[in-house]
Amino acid sequence: MMVRRLAILLCALVSVGAARGEARPRAPVDLVDPFMGSSGDRGQLSPAAAAPFGMVQLAPDTTPANHIGYDRDAALLRGFSHTRAQGVGCNGGGGDLLISARYAGEAGPSPIDPGSQRAGAGWYHVRYGRTSITADLVAGQSVAISRFTVARAGRIVLSLDPRHSYSKHIGHEWLGTSAGDVRVQLANATVCSRGVYRLAIAGRLLRNGQPVSAAGTVDADGVLGFAIDAGAGDRIELRTALSTIDARSARTTLAAELGARSVAQLAAGTREAWNRLLSRIAFDGDPARRALFYTCLYRALQMPARVDDGAGVYRRSGGAPGRVPPGHHRYAGWSLWDNYRTQVPLIAFAAPDVAGDIADSLVDLFQSEKAQWAGPNEPFLSVRTEHAGIALLDLHRKRLGSIDPARALDAMAAETTALPRETPDQQIELAYDQWAVAQLAADRGRPALATDFTRRWQGYRTMWGRVFRDLGADADTVKARGLYQGTLWQYRWAPVFDLDWMRGTALGGARFDRELDEFFARGLFNMTNEPDIHAPFLFALTARPQTADRLVARLRDLPIDHWYENQRKYEKPIVQRSFSLSPGFAEGMDDDGGAMSAWYVWASIGLYPLVPGEPWYTVTLPAAPRVAIDVGQGRRFVIRTRGRGDQIGSLLLNGRRLDGRRLTHGQIMRGGTLTIIRE
Repeated sequence: MMVRRLAILLCALVSVGAARGEARPRAPVDLVDPFMGSSGDRGQLSPAAAAPFGMVQLAPDTTPANHIGYDRDAALLRGFSHTRAQGVGCNGGGGDLLISARYAGEAGPSPIDPGSQRAGAGWYHVRYGRTSITADLVAGQSVAISRFTVARAGRIVLSLDPRHSYSKHIGHEWLGTSAGDVRVQLANATVCSRGVYRLAIAGRLLRNGQPVSAAGTVDADGVLGFAIDAGAGDRIELRTALSTIDARSARTTLAAELGARSVAQLAAGTREAWNRLLSRIAFDGDPARRALFYTCLYRALQMPARVDDGAGVYRRSGGAPGRVPPGHHRYAGWSLWDNYRTQVPLIAFAAPDVAGDIADSLVDLFQSEKAQWAGPNEPFLSVRTEHAGIALLDLHRKRLGSIDPARALDAMAAETTALPRETPDQQIELAYDQWAVAQLAADRGRPALATDFTRRWQGYRTMWGRVFRDLGADADTVKARGLYQGTLWQYRWAPVFDLDWMRGTALGGARFDRELDEFFARGLFNMTNEPDIHAPFLFALTARPQTADRLVARLRDLPIDHWYENQRKYEKPIVQRSFSLSPGFAEGMDDDGGAMSAWYVWASIGLYPLVPGEPWYTVTLPAAPRVAIDVGQGRRFVIRTRGRGDQIGSLLLNGRRLDGRRLTHGQIMRGGTLTIIRE
């Protein structure tokens, strides 16, 4: 089956039509639908050609477009650009080096041939133009090929625009402008223009596999152009590489990582990398559910990006170069405020080798002028870095990373002194960061620091009692009392680091359980944003844990009332499924750097990391009868269900009854079987 699908994929890349009616193969990589969430404001995603955790996100730019340059329903094509931050807010981020190829004399956006678009994990295909051109895009970790096949003989104008950005273009410098030596260094603003990242890109042009000797021309706007006389059926390739260091590093990467590999070879290599990664979780079930599951898993394993080159050299957040030890990598391109709750823990679960290097990268981040959003010398496109300390603590407690996280402690502690604390949500988020400092200090043998920061984080409780214990008339008002996003009802459940106090002291068990019921019964929950997405799993800690099983299944699988967007509550709810292959997410629901996709994955396998920073998971009823996780060193952890009910009756871990709804990360990593008896 895999061979059959690969043949179809490669045929698409060489523009040979595949027969219709092929049965969909079962390899996880072949179930991925990169078009999910790419229409309107329902995910803010694109069908970019990308490798796992790759710097390159090579995708079409359309008119109209969403935050990352593309809309599935758009009729016009502007070109193709190399980077984007998938599913984020503001006006998006990325869009570096926009490529366009068209016949001479054709100007403006080009019409897209309806129905010609196809995509898979690592490749994208489209036919466009008033005179037809077929584009095939493929990507590796930091390299890409953009291939254009022309329908008739004529002069093709290939343009490379370094000014293109979804945020703000800062500057660029052309260092090489011949077809055999394209080199540019550029700087663009990060998401919401909170910082600046710098990239070097190297490339070269081929026609029918042979080097092009033409000299390029840079126009008054800084756009590099090439005029190439082509025959009918000719294939023009722009082969590119990205580097966080400089143009020399980019050129070396182009030769070492891409070399003479063909479009088909690069596509096959990226496909295999994706399939290895996705196959670490074997998810049974019907084809439609498996396709949605693996598409969400695919989305959740794209950020952050690996930013070191083939020699292990990378640029640190402060701008200085660094080098990683052999066998390790550095990562950047953070969206931590959004995804520290779900996506980073999922990487630890599904790709622990990557997560270990991410842990080391977070230590490095704290040691190199870390900014809350992004600084002026970022190595790559970042969104924001709040709660990096929580993510580091979580990874450390899962025994991931080779650098002692104690090296980050002083910087973590110092950072908390500058964090905002004027509004209720800011005070809760600050307390969580302070809690992480206290916990890591206790782990690493610094009791005085742990005691000091325990006193600091517990200070939020006075505010919580005043604002959240007895909610007032503004409890369901979005942005009440200065909240960044969400309502007081939604932020009420945010202190997951202090659940024992909330349920045992602040409210008491009976009131906590009753008012959690009320929260969902009145439709106060917001599935489209992160602050309360953990709330359904809180039921696993209550006197009626089975409530979590039915609620999570409903939120995961069925149309629900969506009452909220970031800025307001609707007069009437939008009734939609939160997750679907088409059109994607619910209206106004961004994927937020894989945060929402990761939520779907957790909800589907029946585990959820309720308290990032504490290495355990709540157990709910999974969406498949059997899930098998490759935990490394030849071990597997299998979750299987028995019976027909819609809730968990009992749990057996390796044949022994499990009390409660909690599994530790260590129990899972040792391998074994969790048997769920349904009732």
